[in-house]
Amino acid sequence: MANAVIMPKAGITVESCIIGNWEKKVGDQVKIGDVLFTYETDKASFECESTAEGTLLEIFYQDGDEVPCLMNVCAVGNPGEDCSSLRPEGETVRDAEETEKATEAAPVAVAEIAPVETTAVSGEKSAASPRAKKLAERAGVDVSLATPTGPNGRIIERDVRTLMENPVSAQTAVKASSAPMAAEVEYEDVKFSGIRRAISKSMHTSLSTMAQLTHNTSFDASAILAYRKQLKASEGDCAGITLGDIVLYAVSRTLLNHPDLNAHMLDDNSIRLFKHVNLGVAVDTPRGLMVPTIFHADEMSLLEISKAVKELAKECRDGNINPDKLSGGTFTVSNLGNMGVESFTPVINPPQTGILGVCGTVDRVRKGADGSIQIYPAMGLSLTYDHRAVDGTPAARFQKELCQNLENFTTLLAK
Repeated sequence: MANAVIMPKAGITVESCIIGNWEKKVGDQVKIGDVLFTYETDKASFECESTAEGTLLEIFYQDGDEVPCLMNVCAVGNPGEDCSSLRPEGETVRDAEETEKATEAAPVAVAEIAPVETTAVSGEKSAASPRAKKLAERAGVDVSLATPTGPNGRIIERDVRTLMENPVSAQTAVKASSAPMAAEVEYEDVKFSGIRRAISKSMHTSLSTMAQLTHNTSFDASAILAYRKQLKASEGDCAGITLGDIVLYAVSRTLLNHPDLNAHMLDDNSIRLFKHVNLGVAVDTPRGLMVPTIFHADEMSLLEISKAVKELAKECRDGNINPDKLSGGTFTVSNLGNMGVESFTPVINPPQTGILGVCGTVDRVRKGADGSIQIYPAMGLSLTYDHRAVDGTPAARFQKELCQNLENFTTLLAK
């Protein structure tokens, strides 16, 4: 009896995934644990391993299709077994023989479309599924003329069939596009990836639904620079602790005295205050910005925070982080200091009420107690907060206490 392989649920917050590439094709022998295809959420990429052994009998979804979690994606069994009962309800999946029969059933449409010239089609061409391309080749039609109705603007098999049934519309489209060719286009339109779409939606929602305000301040970084120098000279894991790790540690302790910033806005009339600091850390990856969470950071040592950040950042950059690790944050820290940024306006990660931007260190001049001119390293901090939940003075108090803790960091460690 044939067995179905389902779309995994990569985290409790994930409802659907997009198929990346199939690593196996129909007719291939597969064993339990073999990678069948890659798939991605709006945050990370994964590999789906086969849960059955035998021959890959049928594939129900193609590259680029968005598939609900726990839905049957393909069937594995013995050659010749009937797997029609495993097909997702409502799917119009056809095997090669059915496709060929359907193509032969439309000889008039093929005859009318075949002579049409299709050399002057301009503009963006939608991606087509392998089945759609194969049917178009059999029918002698230009797949780019089909109107896409599949996920993410993808041309699927039914779009090609619609094109075959409406040759007049296809000819009109070709004639409309056969104007004299313009100069070579000097730009490229690129569709957002899943993670880019998620970032776009989240940032737009953040700025359009919150009353955000940013305070910029700085502190004397002499103490943490000296402490970092001592750590770097030591042996073992402590040598890998960074200035960013030190800031995270100080934030996790300071937030406990400012609960309105360690919170979630539930609606315009209520707020959820957290008893522990689940610290979100912005991580730059080849696929876009990700914000993994260090849960209960307020209970972790400096070294534990340092190790957790590095592990989460690696998982993000490798593209295999569990989506559950990308949610649940109560406050976020974004560090652009290593890029030379002196101040910026970080955008709050909803439904949080605040985010701290860590900036670079610059030399500044001040007047010493004896009247002499002193040069000291100043590190900038940019705090954005939701004015619905936090007023300006309480936000400034948090920044002031944080700066004091960083300027006296070894004392903070002793508490």
